[in-house]
Amino acid sequence: MKKIFSMLLFLLFLIGFSQDNPNLKLWYNEPSGNVWENALPIGNGFLGAMVYGNVEHEVIQLNENTVWSGGPNRNDNADALAALPKIRNMIFEGKHKEAEKLADQTFISKKSQGQIFQPVGNLNLNFEGHQKYSNYRRELDIEKAISKTSYKVNDVSYTREAFVCFSERVVVIHLTADKKASISFTANYSTPHKVNNFAVSTSNDLEITGTSSDHEGVKGAINFKGITRIKLDKGKLEQTDSSLIVKDADEVTIYVSIATNFNNYHDVSGNQDKKAADYMDRAFSKSYERIKKSHIVAYQQYFNRVKFNLGQTPQNDLPTDVRLKNFRDTNDPQFVTLYYQYGRYLLISSSQPGGQPANLQGIWNNNLNPAWDSKYTININAQMNYWPAEKTNLSELHEPFLEMVKDLAATGQETARTMYGARGWMAHHNTDIWRSTGAVDGAFWGLWTAGGGWASQHLWEHYLYTGDKEFLKSIYPILKGAALFYVDFLVEHPLYKWLVVNPGNSPENAPKAHNGSSLDAGTTMDNQIVYDVFTTAIRAAAILKEDAVFVDTLQQLRSQLPPMKVGKYNQLQEWLDDIDDPEDHHRHVSHLYGLFPSNQIGAYKTPELFAASKNTLMQRGDVSTGWSMGWKINWWAKLQDGNHAYLLIKNQLTPLGVNIEGGGTYNNLFDAHPPFQIDGNFGCTSGITEMLVQSSDGAVHLLPALPDLWQEGSIKGIRVRGGFEIVEMKWENYQLIKLIVKSELGGNLRLRMPNNLILQSGGKVTAAKGENPNPFYFVDQIPKAVISEKSNIKPLELKPTILVDVATKKDNLYRFVNK
Repeated sequence: MKKIFSMLLFLLFLIGFSQDNPNLKLWYNEPSGNVWENALPIGNGFLGAMVYGNVEHEVIQLNENTVWSGGPNRNDNADALAALPKIRNMIFEGKHKEAEKLADQTFISKKSQGQIFQPVGNLNLNFEGHQKYSNYRRELDIEKAISKTSYKVNDVSYTREAFVCFSERVVVIHLTADKKASISFTANYSTPHKVNNFAVSTSNDLEITGTSSDHEGVKGAINFKGITRIKLDKGKLEQTDSSLIVKDADEVTIYVSIATNFNNYHDVSGNQDKKAADYMDRAFSKSYERIKKSHIVAYQQYFNRVKFNLGQTPQNDLPTDVRLKNFRDTNDPQFVTLYYQYGRYLLISSSQPGGQPANLQGIWNNNLNPAWDSKYTININAQMNYWPAEKTNLSELHEPFLEMVKDLAATGQETARTMYGARGWMAHHNTDIWRSTGAVDGAFWGLWTAGGGWASQHLWEHYLYTGDKEFLKSIYPILKGAALFYVDFLVEHPLYKWLVVNPGNSPENAPKAHNGSSLDAGTTMDNQIVYDVFTTAIRAAAILKEDAVFVDTLQQLRSQLPPMKVGKYNQLQEWLDDIDDPEDHHRHVSHLYGLFPSNQIGAYKTPELFAASKNTLMQRGDVSTGWSMGWKINWWAKLQDGNHAYLLIKNQLTPLGVNIEGGGTYNNLFDAHPPFQIDGNFGCTSGITEMLVQSSDGAVHLLPALPDLWQEGSIKGIRVRGGFEIVEMKWENYQLIKLIVKSELGGNLRLRMPNNLILQSGGKVTAAKGENPNPFYFVDQIPKAVISEKSNIKPLELKPTILVDVATKKDNLYRFVNK
């Protein structure tokens, strides 16, 4: 009996520890004040809120994922098709700037340049007499997705908890004090929307209604409704015409529901009043403890899948903003793991099945006119948001982006036909909730035809990680449509005779040789994306045993695409001609798409291109804007240079204003482009994963890019291609000492490791020979690189590794230990 009692106490201790893990908290000893980037983000993929943690005047800034300006619309430019031959000839003749000027007139939309993600407004809580306070602390517990603020006024200690519920569609705020009858405040709404109304209903609901903005000739069509309802323990609830007043309560729970009339990108006939009321009624019937418990359970089904440990130092005990300030000059490995898990937290909180994809700011925005409209920039940023999805075991949360790709495959058919006379579908460099696919913002940025092609590769990636053949069958028409566009759009280059994209673009960069124009024919990134689009369609068709004739067409066209080139500066050429400037430090290094996220360039199959990629990165430099640093971490990880990847992590985790060329991180650990863009958070989480495990180059490569400071550590729960889960990986002195792999699909497990391991259970280890027979690890043999006569490129020296195979069975575990 005593033994059972002791065991129960031990289990209770473990439960208590797991519910209050200080290593997974952002915390501060000062309120946010009026600085939005100091506030703490909470969300459930449908609703987002920023909690300021102010004592006297608390602000809960609110977002709903479908509150966007405008309404259903199209923004194609019908003049494009007639101008296309002339623009192509201009580019082939070297008249790039003239082509760009004509494209501005004929390709760029004369309608909407894209609509805006907009806020709902603020819930304001005003606490009279709380000007003087002590013992202040605010925190965000990312293990439970709960924000907490605590302080003391006179002899009373106050606590506020807030979360956006994962089991219900509401924001919940809970107020307590350690002395009865101590909670008094006034609640009201404010909003930047011009069309709005505030009221208190007869049932004591505080309500906000509004309509999204008109923008660029598109009338605002989103009607939203917010309801705040308060539950008291003791005390009184009074009202004015636009506020609720709580007096002398022991305990208070505030519920907030928000809904809109949005059904989908072409239907805004929903009933926002009924939806908001239904969400509220369902949640309000539950006690605070009950709804909190269900919220934590629903959230942790995602978050708890991955555990990551790099050790601790005394820096752990400092406030988050102080740790951020110190990070460049101290060893704080736990700050890296906190930031890593914070990226997962942000993705879980801003992207849920059935909701909209995470946009440029995830789901958090307080401005009617945010930077870049806070929409979807699909020449890197929106894709980067979802790089962590599969590998950090959040595959279900990829769904909103994949559903958007399906929508774009529908809306993009008309763009392909109207603007390019092509079959299939395409999208340019930007889209929004209305799934616009026209070219926007000017030809320099917007005349880029690869947005749809790149986005479609996420469908294929989801298949590679899950092996879901039914999913592959359902999305094959989309992969085929992306390829079909290029079948019709490619043209022969008059000098090189290769098939090229013209007009093409290497996003947002422009060589001096083109007089500052970004337009060209056959840019490296365009070629790489077309190669991937064709290859994916070929492989998907083969798996499904479909379209043999179409596959033959794609194979022939793919063989006529330009190969990658190594230029006179030993760089990977960005353009067909060798015109790269080694002093160009532009933040976009788009032609390294072939290194990551694609796998066309690899350490073991394309050593010259691999070395050229490193030279390109060295020439471009390290310090950049936030998302660019995030991408560079992934590249340096792929280059197996952990110390350089870690240097970029330090650049990323630097307070805004310290880096000479911009970028860094705000106090709430939001990525600073600046201003805030969430892609840098997600890119860094992806890059840290790539430092530990990679699976794109024919094998599961373990510890490919450990920095010197990560001598020991462990990670649990990350995933790799082919349905394998790294249940646990532990290392000491840079050597693997423990590995447990689960095989959900079966098939060959090829491991590339820094040291040998013994398989304790589950099968036999053999030396790897030839190509990996696991089809999820097939790597295409790309065309041989063209190397400049002026180049003296040499392959990089790589750390020695051990390459082994293990034949696995479905749903079995495989345990390895160090000799």
